[in-house]
Amino acid sequence: MTHYRWDDLPKERLNEKLERRFIHGERGMISQIWLAKGSIVPTHTHEAEQISYIVDGHLRLWVDEKVFDVRTGEVLVIPSGVPHRAEAILDTYDMDIFAPPRRDWIEGRDAYLRGGGR
Repeated sequence: MTHYRWDDLPKERLNEKLERRFIHGERGMISQIWLAKGSIVPTHTHEAEQISYIVDGHLRLWVDEKVFDVRTGEVLVIPSGVPHRAEAILDTYDMDIFAPPRRDWIEGRDAYLRGGGR
């Protein structure tokens, strides 16, 4: 068992409009993500199922080319292996849960997030 306090973990700045923190176990991962208005998450896929909870703000997501506007208090479940992308319509604080954990994030192989933030 491991105990964490979010406030003890530093935020990782991925680009000028995107920051995150994440915690993972063997079979799951939870993340805090901050996206400034206009931030773009390019199209990508991953093995993990993703559950995105918008704590505050508004994200527009394209999931398998269907458009979803997800706002404060709403949740979107993205199945494993489905292409998706996002744009922050407002400054947004998002919590994402992934199962299994995102190895690309853990190993720093997530260049698609480290580019420009638009």
